[in-house]
Amino acid sequence: MSAPTPRLRLAVALDGAGWHPAAWREPNARPADLLKPGYWAGLVREAEAGLLDFVTIEDSLSIQTDSPFGAEDDDRTDRVRGRLDAVLIASRIAPLTRHIGIVPTAVVTHTEPFHLSKAIATLDYVSRGRAGVRVQVAPRPRDAALFGRREFPEISYAALGSPEGQELIRDAFAEAADYVEVLRRLWDSWEDDAEIRDVPTGRFVDRDKIHYIDFEGRYFEVKGPSITPRPPQGQPVVAALAHRDRPFELVGTSADVGFVTPRTAADIASITAEIRAAQDAAGRAGETVHVFGDVVVLLDETEHGARERLARLDEAAGAAYASDALVFAGTPEGLADLLATWHAAGLAGFRLRPAVLPDDLEQITRRLVPELQRRGLFHDAYDEATLRGALGLPRPTSRYATTEGTPA
Repeated sequence: MSAPTPRLRLAVALDGAGWHPAAWREPNARPADLLKPGYWAGLVREAEAGLLDFVTIEDSLSIQTDSPFGAEDDDRTDRVRGRLDAVLIASRIAPLTRHIGIVPTAVVTHTEPFHLSKAIATLDYVSRGRAGVRVQVAPRPRDAALFGRREFPEISYAALGSPEGQELIRDAFAEAADYVEVLRRLWDSWEDDAEIRDVPTGRFVDRDKIHYIDFEGRYFEVKGPSITPRPPQGQPVVAALAHRDRPFELVGTSADVGFVTPRTAADIASITAEIRAAQDAAGRAGETVHVFGDVVVLLDETEHGARERLARLDEAAGAAYASDALVFAGTPEGLADLLATWHAAGLAGFRLRPAVLPDDLEQITRRLVPELQRRGLFHDAYDEATLRGALGLPRPTSRYATTEGTPA
């Protein structure tokens, strides 16, 4: 008798009015509310009602664009422009939820790991152990110009395979790996029992259990320790989106969850093989690193209806929608078929990108989830208190924890 198929895990990626550029023009869209906390709270509550494992919240430093390495559409006025800070959104909505993980995006190319470590540790406290962070690189001149501290060459997306493009990508993701290492060391810099809070003796902390991290690398020199005590999860979940070899290495060496963009089931074996090879080379063979597939979803009661809706959105946008991820326009049952096939091919879960909010989110929570449950592929209730627990990740011991005065 064969073993039962393990359940898949499910997340949604929230971005403005939805991932399609014309989403804000749909009848149920709420473009006037995109900068209001109630809008985001409502979306995350809907995701939690559907028992989703976590949500991610998109972010960027420069104004949104359809062209990630160019600025040719900056003058367009028919796109959503402007956004709130993802980490601050997460901190605002975390107390309004009880179970779902909350994973904001943070651009690590131009920010300081000390500040982000403190912000995500705080989010972990505010959410009672349900925090994570998706690290994102931004090696673009337009982003660098916002800070004026460094420069990047102007390279088109098509030229990323050139020697100059490869060097740019290699350096950006090497910096991101160092950044994540600093984050993890800062989260570990306070041992779990560093706070004593003993009024009779007047000792609030045990100074011997608060550690300098003394990190020295090519990109950062950080002495530490953190100013925030160790987060409830020990280390919040770290995620990254990966499309090619260098990003795959970042997932394997540094992340707990990697989001990838296969187009067919056949792509999954080669993608996961690259990530596992990087994981093994980094000495992480015994650790769990989940690989999730990203899919843009546009769902309707019939496949014809979904395709008609996509055609209407494309017409409003003035062009056919293109994405780094597969665009699925069909029924929830058809999407369940796809997810089941890709799950069997080796993906631990999926991060679905709703084309239109709230429409496609509600299709996920109210129709896709029951279909997956009917097939025995998704859970019927939350059974873990933390995001690490929901993902089957152990709570790590601080690397600086001491036994009889000697670091562990």
